[in-house]
Amino acid sequence: MSFVRAFVRWGCCTAAIASLAVPSVAADKKTKDTAIETPSYYGLQPATESIDLTMYARIREEGFKHSHVMEFGGALADGIGPRLTGSPNMAKANAWTRDTLTKIGLENAHLEDWGEFGMGWQQINTWVRMVSPDPEPLWAQAAPWSPATNGPVTGKVVYMNVQEMGDLEKYKGMLKGKIVLLGAMRPTPDVTEPLFHRYTDAELKEMETYESGGGRYTPGSPEFAKYIAERLKMADLRKAALKMMADEGSVAVITPSRDSADGGGTGIIFDDNGANLARDAQKKENAVTIPNAVMMIEHYNRLGRLIENHVPVTLELNIETKFTGDHEHGFDTVAEIPGTDPKLKDQIVMVGGHLDSWISGTGATDNGAGSIVAMEAVRILKSLGIRPKRTIRIALWSGEEQGLFGSLGYVKQHFGTFAEPKDPQPAYLPAFMRQRGPLSTTKEWETLDAYYNLDNGTGKVRGVYTQENWAIAPIFKQWIAPLADLGVTTISYRNTGGTDHLSFDAVGLPGFQYIQDPMDYETRTHHSDMDTYDRLHALDLEQAAVVEAIFLYNTSEREAMMPRKPFPHPELQKQMSAPIPGIYPNAVPAVDAPK
Repeated sequence: MSFVRAFVRWGCCTAAIASLAVPSVAADKKTKDTAIETPSYYGLQPATESIDLTMYARIREEGFKHSHVMEFGGALADGIGPRLTGSPNMAKANAWTRDTLTKIGLENAHLEDWGEFGMGWQQINTWVRMVSPDPEPLWAQAAPWSPATNGPVTGKVVYMNVQEMGDLEKYKGMLKGKIVLLGAMRPTPDVTEPLFHRYTDAELKEMETYESGGGRYTPGSPEFAKYIAERLKMADLRKAALKMMADEGSVAVITPSRDSADGGGTGIIFDDNGANLARDAQKKENAVTIPNAVMMIEHYNRLGRLIENHVPVTLELNIETKFTGDHEHGFDTVAEIPGTDPKLKDQIVMVGGHLDSWISGTGATDNGAGSIVAMEAVRILKSLGIRPKRTIRIALWSGEEQGLFGSLGYVKQHFGTFAEPKDPQPAYLPAFMRQRGPLSTTKEWETLDAYYNLDNGTGKVRGVYTQENWAIAPIFKQWIAPLADLGVTTISYRNTGGTDHLSFDAVGLPGFQYIQDPMDYETRTHHSDMDTYDRLHALDLEQAAVVEAIFLYNTSEREAMMPRKPFPHPELQKQMSAPIPGIYPNAVPAVDAPK
């Protein structure tokens, strides 16, 4: 799951800010009344779903008694390892998923190029040790896209805790040949509660309530303005500090690992966007030229305390990395179970997860889990010899961790694009937060029935978020009623963010993320060196694959397409949010207001 998780509520609802009326009948005054057919995704839906409980039983039998989900997990996490977009391992994962999907019987398995990503890179080896005052091995990993040190280097340590631009002055002339600690020490909170959690009935019930509003970080709010100001300030500080280090000849930079939820970040290395010293560090023009690594907080704190107490520290380190190209492209893996109904076979039901990961672990729960569950779901359907009415398509994305690049590229190529807005957008805003012009759709946009996504770790499915798609909740409620014994009970009207269903939702297509038990995802495994095969839970993943296969089957067999939210009109956001003129009684025109 990518960095966009911080903006889960409003990040996806801004794309559907206004509605487009779809008429069912129009009168032609000059000739005769002509009926205009309403697409089924905007029309009335049947009150009662046709549910094949025999098929539910067959899917359960195959998914629970003949599962291959952990085989997929072992081959991906252990056999291939971390899968940074643009890296050799990512290329291996694309090829392996393409070939494996073909092997289990899917058709048209291929890779789709979504565009240039940036530099190809992999970590070969990283180690750090304290030479003096006390020899000790220290835990660290290369930050993504760090250059290599060209062998072991030794240097004295300078601790740079800069909070303002003026703080840089006191380090001038001190950095030549030094290993720099960049970033403040932080407390290591006590872990007083379990890091592992499953949702309680009360928590699931609370999810069924609707949360209105855009959240704390809605653009235009004081909180958002403060957040952006702090981010820009830190980016400028890092940029200036890096320039000073490069000019003076520092040999390496070490930053502290961040924390995670509930203090679970102690003793762990989180090696993700937060570890990069530059935004879009994968692009050649933004490349960081000084070897840099991220260190476990307890070891970083010890070094910082020694320096603050005037104890000289010498480190030896080796950051061994390899660049494999400056203009690597990103690819999605795509394959199908073709539809068989003459009227419906050209309509598409999609399932997916993101195949890419960060580098410190092996990307097992983020999002190897979602990828192997999707693979297992289509394997179940293929093993049962199901000939769906609609085509079922699996897509495994790359570039999700840097900004949903793979799914956004796929949606742009297949379904629709937004025009550039008239108002220039601030460069510091991520793409998903910027205003957009009108949406232009393709013919394929009319054929995408629904997209289902899993990207919240290894926990079993407890329900599904509707993304404020009010019409779809009664359908999902009927689908999950026979799955209550598996713990699938909750339909939440809320938006949830941070992953690839947002790319579909943004262009008015039904895109959904499942509710999953949190387990230790946010506290321990998300983007960390603990994200390994050992953290996968076989029974949970088997359950998730069964649920996903049932959703795919049900969608493929319905007569009507799944209901959609109103057509998105992001270009009208400002207009629809504008104050009502003259709302205050006795108000005077602005030109007459006192100066």
